[in-house]
Amino acid sequence: MTLNFLEPVLLEGLAALLWPLCRIGACLMAMFIFGGTTVPVMARALLALALTVCMLPNIPALPPEPLLFSTEGILTTISQVIIGAGIGFMTQFLAQSFIIAGQAVAMQTGLGFASMVDPVSGTNAPVVGQFFSVLTTLVFFALDGHLVFLRLLLLSFTTLPVGPEIFTPQQLSYVFYFGATMFQCALAMAISAICTMLVVNFTFGVMTRAAPQLNVFSMGFSVSMVTGLLVLWYCLTAFMGNFSSAINALLESSCSLIGTSCSGLW
Repeated sequence: MTLNFLEPVLLEGLAALLWPLCRIGACLMAMFIFGGTTVPVMARALLALALTVCMLPNIPALPPEPLLFSTEGILTTISQVIIGAGIGFMTQFLAQSFIIAGQAVAMQTGLGFASMVDPVSGTNAPVVGQFFSVLTTLVFFALDGHLVFLRLLLLSFTTLPVGPEIFTPQQLSYVFYFGATMFQCALAMAISAICTMLVVNFTFGVMTRAAPQLNVFSMGFSVSMVTGLLVLWYCLTAFMGNFSSAINALLESSCSLIGTSCSGLW
């Protein structure tokens, strides 16, 4: 009799911890900073557990149903993983927009020959793209962007209560919309380098027609490299403006994804 009495109490307490842990852990797994291969899995799991314990007092009370190991309970667990991964995945757009911009600048200026292994994806990427990625990460932490998204994750428990429901098609449309915004931010960051190198290459083309005896291949590569470094320097002066536009668009899309307002969030 005692065990039969304690079983629903234990399952209810386990569900109150497990379902928020699934959402928070999935969010950390998909975030562009905490989800990289440089963060050990054990450290990520302990961080998710610590955040869950800290957020539990502010998480709305769970409904008595469904049971943890029932069919509806399994669907609830899957939905929490999907919601958490969706919120964390939105932050990937912020990093990828500047990585794409850096790769575009590197390819246009001839700096794409220098590449290194991306610690997040594990593939080779131009150093310029990695530089923008590191700079984005540092600015994101300096502006407490990680705290803003943890607060947004906590708000999701109110707007999207624990249950088998997931995002609606209208909410998912904001993810695809911000995917287009990511390329717009990358193009805005790299458009100056693209236009500048187009003028430089056009100039070398005119020089080749005017003086065929000039060795454009040997001279043009060095000039392109120096011009690329100057263009990269000027691109950095507009970095904060592009970052501000990208983070504001990201917050608007993330708030729309979970169905809340961004007023007073940052």
